[in-house]
Amino acid sequence: MTIDVARARAETPGCREVLHLNNAGAALMPAPVLEAQIAHLELEGRIGGYEAAAEAETWIEGTYDAVARLLNCAREDVALVENATVAWDMAFHAFRFAPGDRVLTAEAEYVSNYIAYLKAARHHGIEVEAIPSDESGQLSLAALESMIDDRVKLISITHLPTNGGLVNPAEGVGRIARAAGIPYLLDACQSAGQMALDVEKLGCDLLSATGRKYLRGPRGSGFLYVRRAILEQIEPPFLDLRSAEWTAPEEYRMRPDARRFENWEFNYAAVIGLGVAVEYTLGWGLEAIEQRVTALAEQLRARLSALPGVTVHDLGARRSGIVSFGHDRLDAEAIKRALGEQRINVSVTDVKSTRLDMERRRLGDLVRASAHYYNTEDELARFTEALAAL
Repeated sequence: MTIDVARARAETPGCREVLHLNNAGAALMPAPVLEAQIAHLELEGRIGGYEAAAEAETWIEGTYDAVARLLNCAREDVALVENATVAWDMAFHAFRFAPGDRVLTAEAEYVSNYIAYLKAARHHGIEVEAIPSDESGQLSLAALESMIDDRVKLISITHLPTNGGLVNPAEGVGRIARAAGIPYLLDACQSAGQMALDVEKLGCDLLSATGRKYLRGPRGSGFLYVRRAILEQIEPPFLDLRSAEWTAPEEYRMRPDARRFENWEFNYAAVIGLGVAVEYTLGWGLEAIEQRVTALAEQLRARLSALPGVTVHDLGARRSGIVSFGHDRLDAEAIKRALGEQRINVSVTDVKSTRLDMERRRLGDLVRASAHYYNTEDELARFTEALAAL
């Protein structure tokens, strides 16, 4: 299982422009993804938007098939949406919460998800509880088991937190959720495209993801997986003519599949681009991708740890391609700006993005460097040399 890095870089126009270590933000799109979107936009310009969508129906429907293969599910279990936030919100707000209901989440939970929990607490009286972490920093499965009771209505965690290399034990959470009969929502925004995601092994009932990160798809694309067994237990927070049919003056009927979580208007160029990106990812193989990404990230952590004044802050028994670090003299934003002037792309993860985890560890803003399989060992050396020169 190896990646032909030279071919991957040749098929990635951005590799000729920048040293890109912001793949956890938005990865560089490969040429086939760019070309598919441009071709569809040109078709829309020539014959009209509705007509272009009709002509491209095979490509559009193929995106459902591609995502289904990515997740090991049926195409009827897939909804395509504008982004991961829409996917996650449509899933979470589909639950009917009552006062006293408990929602269990992880300490390294993402800000957008946690704001939704707090809104539900304010409006519905639910209790939001963070599952303690174990000695490695990941969600403690033993602690989760001890927290289960009949008031727990949802377990909702982020698979790979935004602020570091931690990988939460998603399969273990799934086993506990299934044994207790509790719905399980998994935010796979950073893991989709970086590692294999089999929803049967994960045991999740719902899974949300984006196209723009490790799948290398376009911005403005995302998807939601909905297990058929839970479909009739939840209801989308809003419906329109795509998700439901108006059957009589005072009656409607929702679609019988996951597409009841979609809405009418689509950026079809992005939908097609997402499908091409997923197929492109599957062509490399998720095991090969994870192997290379993990190896590059570990090499980067070793290089950074050797630099004076730099501290790497990644946790977890298993770690991803996201590397977070701080400097004892330079703030994160200053490092990002200085590297950007050299066409080196990184991002900053701030306290507000994962407040519980960052405050628990007394961390300030960190630099986030996230590797992908098209990055090279020479790029990592160049990156650390540029950082040392600051």
